[in-house]
Amino acid sequence: MYTPHTPEERQAMLRAIGVERIEDLFVDVPEAYRYPKLNLPEGMTEMEAAAQMQTLADANEQVGRDLISFLGAGAYHHYVPSVVDHILRRGEFYTAYTPYQPEVSQGTLHAIFEYQSLMCALTGMEVANASMYDGATAVAEAVNMAYHVFRGKRPKAVLAPSLHPQYLATTRTYYEHSDREVVVPEEGPMAEPDVVLNYVDDRTSLVMVQYPDFFGRVYDFTALAEAVHERGALFGVAVNPMALGLLKAPGDMGADIVTAEGQPLGIPLSFGGPYLGVFATRKKYVRKIAGRLVGETIDSRGQRAYVLTLTAREQHIRRARATSNICTNNALMALAATVYLGLLGKQGFQKVAALNYHKAHYAAQQIAALEGYELAFPNTPFFNEFTVKTPMPARELLNALLDEFDILGGYDLSQDYPELDHHLLVAVTEMNSREQIDLLVQALDAIARQG
Repeated sequence: MYTPHTPEERQAMLRAIGVERIEDLFVDVPEAYRYPKLNLPEGMTEMEAAAQMQTLADANEQVGRDLISFLGAGAYHHYVPSVVDHILRRGEFYTAYTPYQPEVSQGTLHAIFEYQSLMCALTGMEVANASMYDGATAVAEAVNMAYHVFRGKRPKAVLAPSLHPQYLATTRTYYEHSDREVVVPEEGPMAEPDVVLNYVDDRTSLVMVQYPDFFGRVYDFTALAEAVHERGALFGVAVNPMALGLLKAPGDMGADIVTAEGQPLGIPLSFGGPYLGVFATRKKYVRKIAGRLVGETIDSRGQRAYVLTLTAREQHIRRARATSNICTNNALMALAATVYLGLLGKQGFQKVAALNYHKAHYAAQQIAALEGYELAFPNTPFFNEFTVKTPMPARELLNALLDEFDILGGYDLSQDYPELDHHLLVAVTEMNSREQIDLLVQALDAIARQG
């Protein structure tokens, strides 16, 4: 333990409070419990501690080093350029990423403003906040915002059954003991997206879909958005932001709210977090949006300046009337996404998205040609993730892939949907080489032949 005080300083403090020894501060604690001994090992030098921590870390199997990964389901193995982490670790960002004193946080505010601008360009929306915790809380906050847009007069939200099951679970948890009503159609997770219209009425504030959906399917939601608007509700889309390098922006389909898990944008897997919740909407709803907003203005000297704006919406200003309990801005992760997108540029981002698309389609074609395997949705477009029907329970297949070939073969859909025990969700990114894809195909074939 390190303490900065000298013995003389400690004695001066003790005299100031009227005691002679530090032990005198504990006289009111029963002697038997006064100085409990912790079951800790002997102290180590820094060199010894670093070596032990490295030994413990080496026990983990690392994706990309020890394991080939085709696992997605909301968190994806993408390449993160080294400059992203280099900039994140700069002291001015790493230790001061929250603008508690906005007037002296111009660098941080500038970075957040650029992030907001990039998210608007990516989603086709007019305003974005900075930001939510992750993709799941962003969906839950979309439900919250829509409720406030209608001033509580439309308490019902309809969420497509093909939304990520963790997004559905988080949203239900948010509103389980409130006057909000979260409805998920009963037709099953693989139902077509327009099934949501059967549940929309004059009490519905929001209809939320996913693009691509949890099973990898891609739909154009333009007609669905129009139908939802005709019934007076808002239309929300949860997206995979990497797909927007190739696919039509949700804003161009008529979306009112766009959310995303920003992890694919320069954020490593990190055992589940921290991640980044993207949230964007139309300008007319800006006063109802949760989280922080940074605006650009001109100061008294005519220089460009950045400010927090519309902060009366926030918990730390008007707690009783806040639109959300989320008052952080997750700006370090937002900065990672900003650096990543700024580094790649428009063409670079499109190239990465295209690699994901073409590699995934090559993998799907090869797997579908195997005896016993078939695509669950052979006629539906997908981006970089697709669902495969397997000849044996997906769990058994994944165990064999891992044990025999060091391959994380995908996501077992029976974890969320017991009836889909022979269905595997496979994700392919730019990190998967053709040789790795071919090895996966050969392994799947060999395991199926073994029975």
